[in-house]
Amino acid sequence: MSASLIYDLAPIGSIVAWSDGTPRPPERHKKKLAAWENRNSEGRLIRKQGKRGIGNVCLTPDFTLHEGDFGAGGIIAIRIHRTFSLDTHPTSKVIERPLLDHVRVFDRAGDNAELVHLAVNRQTAEEWLTRHGYPDAVLDEVTADEVAADHVEGRAAV
Repeated sequence: MSASLIYDLAPIGSIVAWSDGTPRPPERHKKKLAAWENRNSEGRLIRKQGKRGIGNVCLTPDFTLHEGDFGAGGIIAIRIHRTFSLDTHPTSKVIERPLLDHVRVFDRAGDNAELVHLAVNRQTAEEWLTRHGYPDAVLDEVTADEVAADHVEGRAAV
């Protein structure tokens, strides 16, 4: 699946894997394996941004994936995000979609909102919000229409 299909068809909260198509090197080749893992991984889709301009520069639409967190003792020190523009060429596929009645917690309303948590229901999302500092957070339930949108315009969103 291309980056533009991920942008068009995958709902926010989906787990997306990407690959450059090269085979995984053996474990004993530590540096080659680390480089391969940098080009072949997966993450949760947390944001989609449309075409926008900054001065005279026009930026293409893109999407951002959350790869993981680093920290200790329940404190996140570093968040790893990866942004793909629609003209990138890795092969991607949706591994997992948010389920019906899951609730997405966005950091704010609007086009630049970013998913900060995916909860199994509204009560869990509200409890999560009481423990985390997002005063402008917006809750968004996954609808039956999104779950049923596996086929759009004859293209499968797998």
